[in-house]
Amino acid sequence: MADAERGTAAGVAGDTETAAEAAAETGVTPVDSTLGYEQARDELIEVVRSLEAGGTTLEESLALWERGEQLAKVCRRWLEGARARLDAALAEPQEGPDAVAGRA
Repeated sequence: MADAERGTAAGVAGDTETAAEAAAETGVTPVDSTLGYEQARDELIEVVRSLEAGGTTLEESLALWERGEQLAKVCRRWLEGARARLDAALAEPQEGPDAVAGRA
């Protein structure tokens, strides 16, 4: 979520509370940058389930949404890194018997 949107979301809550403060109050902590793909994906699934289940306050929902956005970014970075590695591997000249037979 953009900084301006965070400010708007905090304003909707009726005070000048930042998104980070709202997240801290609801027990939603910032995403660890060293989080693995599977961990981030699994936590994102739980965030989505919590949001879909409802029963949370507006502040809690906003904090969960922001946590989900952070987790999605972590997953996206992992997937983009994996794609770059695959592309690099596919771009390398092939070595071995198949590569030699292809050159003959």
